Amino acid sequence: MKTLRPSLVSLMLMLVFGLIPARVTAQTAAVSPQARAIHNSAIVIDTHADTPQRFLDEKFDIGSNDPGDLGHISLDKAQAGNLGAEFFSIWVDPDTNQGHFARHTFDLIDSVYEQAARHSERMMMAYSVEDIERAHQQHKLAALMGIEGGHSIENDLHLLRDYYRLGVRYMTLSWSNTNEWADSSGDINDAKILHHNGLTDFGKQVVLEMNRLGMMVDISHVADKTFWDAIATTRAPLIASHSSARALTNAPRNMTDASLRAVSKNGGVVQVNFFSGFDDQKYWDAAQAQVKEQKAAMDDYIAKRKAEGKEVSYVELSRIEREWMAKIPRPPLKSLIDHIDHIAKVAGIEHVGLGSDFDGVSGATPEGIDSAADLPRITQALLDRGYSAQDIRRVLGGNLLRVFGDVERISREIQAAGTGTTSSK
Repeated sequence: MKTLRPSLVSLMLMLVFGLIPARVTAQTAAVSPQARAIHNSAIVIDTHADTPQRFLDEKFDIGSNDPGDLGHISLDKAQAGNLGAEFFSIWVDPDTNQGHFARHTFDLIDSVYEQAARHSERMMMAYSVEDIERAHQQHKLAALMGIEGGHSIENDLHLLRDYYRLGVRYMTLSWSNTNEWADSSGDINDAKILHHNGLTDFGKQVVLEMNRLGMMVDISHVADKTFWDAIATTRAPLIASHSSARALTNAPRNMTDASLRAVSKNGGVVQVNFFSGFDDQKYWDAAQAQVKEQKAAMDDYIAKRKAEGKEVSYVELSRIEREWMAKIPRPPLKSLIDHIDHIAKVAGIEHVGLGSDFDGVSGATPEGIDSAADLPRITQALLDRGYSAQDIRRVLGGNLLRVFGDVERISREIQAAGTGTTSSK
């Protein structure tokens, strides 16, 4: 007969006498002491959160402890989930920022710096593996940045270098829009869009310059041919900052088994997306079935706001999208874990990690994952599937640290050899 630990006995007694709500107890008891110990021993790294949109559009303060806040990321939530490093997404909506992609990119970068300065006792800007480890030692959230969409560089390598100097440590070659040098999975089947059959020659220069700088090349969102061109061009390991497995959920944004094996051979890492539509086929099918109605509702809202002479923010559109996503039942946590498990089996345990897409999926995450505070549940689920403590720590952040370190090392080697691109266009 197993004996209960005193902490669990205390929880049960408190529940019996009505001292704490059952919901809180159920959440707490969902993670065992063993799983929590493993989780807390890791440097937990998430490679994609869209919270900077909230910093700008909502004037959201990451230090907020508002219990009614539906956001995924705050300092309290990060601390509760032992989140050690977050790559904040610098995403510029290509439709609403025509003509000033760079300006909005700089605004978003500045918003992350403002938050770090405001909460310097709990959060610090980080630019390297060493910085992430130092932040962990100081019990601070390491704040890093990744640009989501190559359109932000406005076809100019000078801007790419400026973003690196400001702390951007990865760039997604394309977002859902094909840009002038990289095809996207988001519009690859749209005959009205001019495509390039993958990467153009300039796109390949971008990849090589990222290698030289020490900026990780991110292939989430890209079309399949763009992925293969990037693999063939890069001199450093690639990352997929927030992608799942197409074998389990047939979404164009997800990666095929062939691409997973290629990332493994390349030494890279695939950071699994938490969006229910990418992790659960039933959810994806239901979401696709309501796309036209959802778009009509959003277009109608935009038209009304424009008629009133008002601009429409990302946050407003996200709220509408959240309402539509809520019409579809959330899948179980198992769906997310299945993708981690699949990628670990196909690519290898050294090539999978976490890329949540927090604050960017309109609340559409699996059951049990409501914010960064719930990250320990992933550890529990992996432990339940028989993963060792060492392998779990790899998934939680160790693999990303390895790849980041390799990218830094290769950058030093390229610069020492005096090779790499130096052109601007």
